[in-house]
Amino acid sequence: MGPSWTPSAERIAGSNVTAFVKWLEPREGREFRDYGSLHAWSVTERGAFWSAVWDYCRVVGEKGETAVADAGRMPGARFFPDARLNFAENLLRRRDDRLALVAVTEPGTERRITTRQLYDDVSRCAQALRQAGVTKGDRVAAVVANVPEAVVAALAAASIGAVWSSCSPDFGVQGVIDRFGQIEPRVLFAVSGYHYGGKHHEIRARLHEIVSKLPSVTTVVHILEEWDAFLAPFQASDIEFEQVPFNHPLYVLYSSGTTGVPKCIVHGHGGTLLQHLKEHQLQTDIKPGDRVFYFTTCGWMMWNWLITALASDATLVLYDGSPFFPDSRRLFDLADVTGMTLFGTSAKFIDAVRKSGLRPVETHALATVRTITSTGSPLAAESFDFVYSAIKRDVHLASISGGTDIVSCFVGGEPNAPVWRGEIQVAALGMAVDVWSAVGQSVRSEPGELVCVASFPSMPVGFWDDADGAKYHAAYFERFPGVWCHGDWAERTVHDGFIIHGRSDATLNPGGVRIGTAEIYRQVEGMSEVVESLAVGQQWDGDERIVFFVRLREGAVLDEALQKRIALQIRANTSPRHVPAKIVQVTDLPRTKSGKLVELAVRHVIHGREVTNCEALANPEALELFRNLPELSS
Repeated sequence: MGPSWTPSAERIAGSNVTAFVKWLEPREGREFRDYGSLHAWSVTERGAFWSAVWDYCRVVGEKGETAVADAGRMPGARFFPDARLNFAENLLRRRDDRLALVAVTEPGTERRITTRQLYDDVSRCAQALRQAGVTKGDRVAAVVANVPEAVVAALAAASIGAVWSSCSPDFGVQGVIDRFGQIEPRVLFAVSGYHYGGKHHEIRARLHEIVSKLPSVTTVVHILEEWDAFLAPFQASDIEFEQVPFNHPLYVLYSSGTTGVPKCIVHGHGGTLLQHLKEHQLQTDIKPGDRVFYFTTCGWMMWNWLITALASDATLVLYDGSPFFPDSRRLFDLADVTGMTLFGTSAKFIDAVRKSGLRPVETHALATVRTITSTGSPLAAESFDFVYSAIKRDVHLASISGGTDIVSCFVGGEPNAPVWRGEIQVAALGMAVDVWSAVGQSVRSEPGELVCVASFPSMPVGFWDDADGAKYHAAYFERFPGVWCHGDWAERTVHDGFIIHGRSDATLNPGGVRIGTAEIYRQVEGMSEVVESLAVGQQWDGDERIVFFVRLREGAVLDEALQKRIALQIRANTSPRHVPAKIVQVTDLPRTKSGKLVELAVRHVIHGREVTNCEALANPEALELFRNLPELSS
């Protein structure tokens, strides 16, 4: 069977990667015959590569003489140690009538904001923050929806060297306190409510409680009611962008925290900017004037990834609301109306559209969409088939994977290369990615640990309140000293692509054989009765057995016949060891705010252990469905 999609010669000729190579070859005095040779150079000559990215993407700032110091240390390498720059200055290069933002809400309101308007609002907001006492290094936090004011406030904070951190408004009180309480923000931006699923959700009482538990906060700005008044005293003027070191803190992001208080992951100005510029321009082919969309909240790193597209002269398409209200056509309608060029979504969304029966190829033009990106969880092979048969035939489907930990991707798209069913195309440029066995040997065509064997610019500056780096080291470097072990169970394919089989810390281990949960999920994706599923290992009789939870479509019942069909489907396409010992029907499955199923939390519940941070979940009540299940007692 051939590839699902192959780029046309015209598309390859006009891609950013092609232009980059033509620019790079005379600079380096060598030929790059294909992506493989370019990638090999990018990881062995990391200083030269990242210096080229800085120059090609026209980073505003002083680069300094050294591209990377202590390159062999991991952690410990220092990229551009002499550089001075400002992240926000690079996103606000334009100040004219070109569109910066197209913002749409679930009720249907739309705002279009030019680069001049965005610059001027950031200027006024930065002045207001300075008036409120915010200085370089202070934290500015937000409980905020995906609205233009969030972009303005984040860039205003960055412009003065302050540190931005945000949560989406569906977070509970404890979830916000567990995060912001650690970093002690001076200013808090907040919305008083949000629309989702056809309803308005009021959060004023929750906000009052949050503020009462954040004694560091001296100023609260309610975006809907007080935004104009906050900016009113100030006239737009040239922004005084604080020039900061490459690793000066820009963002604090958070681990999902489903088994403990979230870790506060600090990312810097330079690493975030360089990684995103590379991923946008070279891995997803974003060009000036493109319309870039990602369905995300401000509590997921993809929001941070999205807004950096301004640095590539693209227009951001923001959507605040449910992707399925009033029906599954909503985001495809948005794509047609706004002229999206990059449609960013999740594997879960694609699967849900497939199961809804919608075939956008028959209902929507999607004429401008060149790229569809998917992340959040592994994209099943059947979902690749669905995209090309039912959404758009000539589109670059880039399944991408990385994480909050690096605010970017380890593996992702290659616009000039074929897309193979079920595979992430390539290791990203500058990322020395490999798959290792338990004893640290590189393996191919078999699952292992996803690792990165050399340093890269968007490694965290560190964890908050981790002065000696012990927590940071324990999170990524304990398994293989000097090597980043990401915690993904992955496989390198014959096409030099990647398959992510799920989190390795949730890997099943029946009889000592390691099995990625996504291997099982993939087998039931096509069964019409199964809406979604979750597999965990249960300690049983001195070993581990696989327990498989299924949420079925309305009216479906997990009778003996369906259980047999599920078991046969898994056995026929994987191995006898993959077949669950128990298949149990439940009415809901717990997930994080970004839509990831939380296998570890369910595993804790069925073993009677405490799940210490339910506030990280979108639906924590679902955990009760797994407590003391009689099916698991025999």
